Amino acid sequence: MISGSLARNRNFFALLLLLMSGMITWADDGLHVAAMLGKAQPANQLLVSGNACGPTSLLNSFRFGNQDWQRALLAVSGENDKQRILTIIREIGMRPSKYLTGRPRWSRKGINIADLCDMGNEMTRGQMLPIISQEVFIAKAREGQQALLSRVHQRLARSLQKGLPPIVSLRRYVLRASGGNPTPQWVVLEAHFITLVSLPKKLERGAQSFAVQYIDPWGGKMHQGEIAIPEQAVLTEVGTPSPCLIAQFPNLSVGRKLVKKGEVSYVVVSAGLGRW
Repeated sequence: MISGSLARNRNFFALLLLLMSGMITWADDGLHVAAMLGKAQPANQLLVSGNACGPTSLLNSFRFGNQDWQRALLAVSGENDKQRILTIIREIGMRPSKYLTGRPRWSRKGINIADLCDMGNEMTRGQMLPIISQEVFIAKAREGQQALLSRVHQRLARSLQKGLPPIVSLRRYVLRASGGNPTPQWVVLEAHFITLVSLPKKLERGAQSFAVQYIDPWGGKMHQGEIAIPEQAVLTEVGTPSPCLIAQFPNLSVGRKLVKKGEVSYVVVSAGLGRW
């Protein structure tokens, strides 16, 4: 269920839609906003493949970034988004992975965050742009839930402030008993990438979540949601703090059809890619 803070931020999202300057700005109400370009439309991965969310999210990140980052987009050949996504996949995504021996970066199974980061940096090569970084958003040793929420917010906000909408890696997990083991285990069903375009400038003291607006490459649409500390135990035993944050995104379909009736499922914010 989406918490009440999302409803309280409806004015924020309405304001976002009015900001069409193409620059990163601080709104009067203290919310960090990545303004939409006047004629820009989110790219849709379904023009190419159901597993092209990574390359499409890169395209969206550069398209909705400031003028410096847009140079990376302009360097991609193609007359339309389908051609541009295919160019990214064929020319950069099919290069050998540094992390998966004997495999290309992108395949019909998708791509991992480290390979996607390498692709992003190769797309910006020669454009006089800084290095893009990636980071795992699972709690480090002795990092509490509030500290994790703060770290994730800080990374995402910093990338927006530097003009590059960050990419977030999401994974849908389900608590499922399998293989003859009666004890349910957390199992990954599907993974997905989205491009985040707005979030609050600061976290309130004791905040349990923060509102975001993001581009889902599945259909190329803008949606709203929250990144939150889970109230229930996720990726851990009952009664212990969760080492992760969850994405409360009502419109997100990733892995939803694979969840069986009665199963517990959450979308985990697993990693991010941006300029920080």
